[in-house]
Amino acid sequence: MVSPARNPLAGMAPLGPGTDYLEDILAVLQPLALFEGFSVAENRQLCEYLECYGSPGGSVIVHEGEPGTFMAIVVTGTVGVTKRGEDSEVREVAQLGPGSFLGEMSLIDGKPRFATCVTLQPSDLAVLSRDNLNRILIDHPRLGQKLLLMLLRLMTARLRETTLRMLPQVVDGTV
Repeated sequence: MVSPARNPLAGMAPLGPGTDYLEDILAVLQPLALFEGFSVAENRQLCEYLECYGSPGGSVIVHEGEPGTFMAIVVTGTVGVTKRGEDSEVREVAQLGPGSFLGEMSLIDGKPRFATCVTLQPSDLAVLSRDNLNRILIDHPRLGQKLLLMLLRLMTARLRETTLRMLPQVVDGTV
């Protein structure tokens, strides 16, 4: 995990390792189509690399434009995602509930955060740091490959969804 001095989640209450919340995490991951190729044993291994945090409503989890070194899975609660437009107006782009992921783009590409994420109600998060992702790739290469493929599927699904929402004329063939 990221050292406490640099941990952007330092303001949140650390709840402990993912293995302490195994049943709660599995309850939100196993029904997801993204995890259909993961065995129970692989999901348990993944939980060994997660750290859990709790947050009251109104807590900023990630700030748009800041460096990102982790992704989080919403285990309980709701998180609002906002993006600042060219006109500097903040717009809500999504609300994420249990089983949703946030921060995966920065985890993979190391670029600044694309959006700001704020808890809308008390929420619990399971966090995977970039360091722990790298450890998974070394310790459990098959699990690491499955996890990276799952993240790729998640990001391509979001890209398709955004394309459909933002460019319907391209999809409809009217351009």
